[in-house]
Amino acid sequence: MNFFDKLNAAIALNQSLLFVGLDPNLEMMPESGDRDLIANLSDSLQLIIAQTADLVCAYKPTLGFYEALGAGGIELLESTLKAIPSHIPVILDAKHSDLNTSSVFARTVFNQWGVDAITLSPYVGQDHVAPFLVYPGKAVFILACTSNLGARALQQYPNNDAPLYLQVVKAAQTWGTLEQVCLEVGTTSPEVLARIRDLAPERVILARSIWAIGGNLNNILTAGLNNNGDGLLIPVPQDSLANNQFTEINSLRLEVNQIREQVISKGSSCAIWLPDVCLLNQHRYFDLILQLYDLGCIMFGDFVQASGATFPYYVDLRKIISNPQVFSLILTAYADILKTLQFDRIAGIPYGSLPTATGLSMRLSYPMIFPRKEVKAHGTRKIIEGNFCVGETVVVVDDILISGKSAIEGAQKLESAGLKVKDIVVFMDHEQGVKDKLKTSGYCAHSVLTISEITKTLYEAGRIDEEQFKVFKED
Repeated sequence: MNFFDKLNAAIALNQSLLFVGLDPNLEMMPESGDRDLIANLSDSLQLIIAQTADLVCAYKPTLGFYEALGAGGIELLESTLKAIPSHIPVILDAKHSDLNTSSVFARTVFNQWGVDAITLSPYVGQDHVAPFLVYPGKAVFILACTSNLGARALQQYPNNDAPLYLQVVKAAQTWGTLEQVCLEVGTTSPEVLARIRDLAPERVILARSIWAIGGNLNNILTAGLNNNGDGLLIPVPQDSLANNQFTEINSLRLEVNQIREQVISKGSSCAIWLPDVCLLNQHRYFDLILQLYDLGCIMFGDFVQASGATFPYYVDLRKIISNPQVFSLILTAYADILKTLQFDRIAGIPYGSLPTATGLSMRLSYPMIFPRKEVKAHGTRKIIEGNFCVGETVVVVDDILISGKSAIEGAQKLESAGLKVKDIVVFMDHEQGVKDKLKTSGYCAHSVLTISEITKTLYEAGRIDEEQFKVFKED
């Protein structure tokens, strides 16, 4: 399970956006008396984990506190990591910034220590981040800004209209997918958080320093949460941990959830999400179908298809690349199918499915290739772009099965280069026996949705009327 899915699972299980900083801060820990310092710190950290495992969605040990204790501190870190339940993600707060040691350090934290994510400094750029992104399922949190007063001169440069911290956010978004690259934001200003959220609506934000004097939790959450009431991780106040006030943590969790519900209610722009719609036998991809309808990816009327046939609908999945959240849901749906198949490489069919194939390649860590739609009359004149070995098995990814022509042509081009194609995976199947047609050509077709599933869901949700639904049933 990758970090993104593991985090969402922990959020859902514990109904919590809170994370705990597991820091052996001598100023915050109880007096050790005559006991060994490391042993005392270990007991305190173990108690925190035991008392908060059902209240939080993540743990964040700060490497610097452990390093300050010498060799015993590193041993303490390793024992603390082992005590964390395996289903709760760990974000190592390292603020690592050295390019020369990034590859070795990435191997240590991900392979040896088994953490799920790490915080990094942005100023060395993408070259510094890349070694941490080669580990499938792991993530990085890029430090976008801090609350330190002394940092304002840098973070606000050159002016408030285009401050440096927003440039960091823009750059970080190009370094990896939303599952790989997250943001760390230290601020007491809802305005700063809101500007970052507007710029990066799809990214997970690790909030810091929000408990300074005058901080307003409601304003922070309203500014930082996305419209789904997610995407923002809230730190548990250190005072609650130092005084073992674990009941306060539960109260905070409930308060955050209450504000989340308010944000979700205010952010909902579509009546279909309101509780007056209740489907007892709700489709697995109910929300996704409705979101595609809202985005205009599913339209109704008389549309001429590429084959020349006229259908009472048109599905345009090209729009999803402009909506990262929905695009991520679609990738997840494809990935659920691909995980059940055996293959060496992913092949996208130009041009509509190339973004999807690229996203799946990055998410599942499989190399990607694609057959050209037309062979260039110059350059290498390749029919297949990308590296591959003759005899490898390739899974073909396409968007919609209408006639099956584009998928078959793409598969045949791949086979002409010595590759094997067994499976073709699409998002939507028009039905009408197309899968059987592919089967006679030697391919097994898989689809996330069928047109009948889509129309049935839209009809039951009140999105299309009975007359429109009858057209599809008769088609």
